[in-house]
Amino acid sequence: MKILQIGKFYPIRGGVEKVMYDLTAGLSEAGIACDMLCATTENHPGGVIQLNALGRIIAIRTQIKFAATMIAPAMVLKLRRIASDYDIIHIHHPDPMACLALFLSGYKGKVVLHWHSDILKQKTLLKLYRPLQDWLINRADRIVGTTPVYVQQSDFLQGVQHKIDFIPIGVEPVKADPKRVTDIRSQYPDRKLVFSLGRLVEYKGYRYLLDAAKTLDPSYMVLIGGMGPQREELLHIIQEHGLQNKVALLGYIADDDVPNYFAACDVFCLSSTLKTEAFAIVQIEAMSCSKPVVSTHIPGSGVDWVNQHGESGVVVPKEDGSALAKAFEQVIEDPAYYQKLANGASARFEAYFTRDRMVAAATQLYQKLEMEK
Repeated sequence: MKILQIGKFYPIRGGVEKVMYDLTAGLSEAGIACDMLCATTENHPGGVIQLNALGRIIAIRTQIKFAATMIAPAMVLKLRRIASDYDIIHIHHPDPMACLALFLSGYKGKVVLHWHSDILKQKTLLKLYRPLQDWLINRADRIVGTTPVYVQQSDFLQGVQHKIDFIPIGVEPVKADPKRVTDIRSQYPDRKLVFSLGRLVEYKGYRYLLDAAKTLDPSYMVLIGGMGPQREELLHIIQEHGLQNKVALLGYIADDDVPNYFAACDVFCLSSTLKTEAFAIVQIEAMSCSKPVVSTHIPGSGVDWVNQHGESGVVVPKEDGSALAKAFEQVIEDPAYYQKLANGASARFEAYFTRDRMVAAATQLYQKLEMEK
């Protein structure tokens, strides 16, 4: 078989592109020819990046950005030239540019549609894109979600449930530097550390995490990593309520330092509030470090399928700082319960969320499609 992953973006920063990259790398390392076609970000010049003998990234330079979508017209021409080289095209949604390229490619082979999330915020974009999205849903031979919950409940997929499946996102276990972990812990001596990581944007629910900090006793320290437009608002709340000794906005954390914060914390928190948070890879990265997760229930999202209440962590109502605080106390201050959840987090990671399992599930899906030819 020869597989082509299509979607966004390069360089790899997380989310959809990380899934694409890990599938491309994992499949090619396992002996299956697999390439990745994507648009660039951050003024990357584009080009071909060879991963190994059977895998490469074909990065097409972006010409313009519109409604958070990278427009790379050359992707259409490139795909028209190379589409017939592949047995299966695996396209990652949402990405209007990738969908347009497939629509115009003339490709006649099998198509897997990876439905990472609905388009929720970009209402204008959705109006323009909806006919093309409907075409893609009908064109796909199989549609896979990252959790069973999301694809079963998506309004856009109700008429195609007969071709729905799911492949949980998988990652390599987080590997920390023990010396650096000790260094982080030493900055907050005798503190119970709650860690959260993500862009500082409204739907991440960080103001509710600050509400939780208001009620926690001084033995707790909340560490929030990431940058974003909400930073000044969060700093204002911290100063207004005197939370400087309870909350630290860490700013950008280098990729190679992120594992050390996962390993250093006692509990990882995902305080998100909207279905825009469809899976949250950060949860499984925390689980790989045997860290209990406190997350929120978001109707229609797969977040609390990933973090199972009472097994790998605790799930609380969204937009409820008091519930978050009580969950931290419940988990951290009961050693036996903490150990149960820590063991459960590690076990759930191994059972569902390793990169090898994701690659194996994708391979099995491709083999079934090949047999249908």
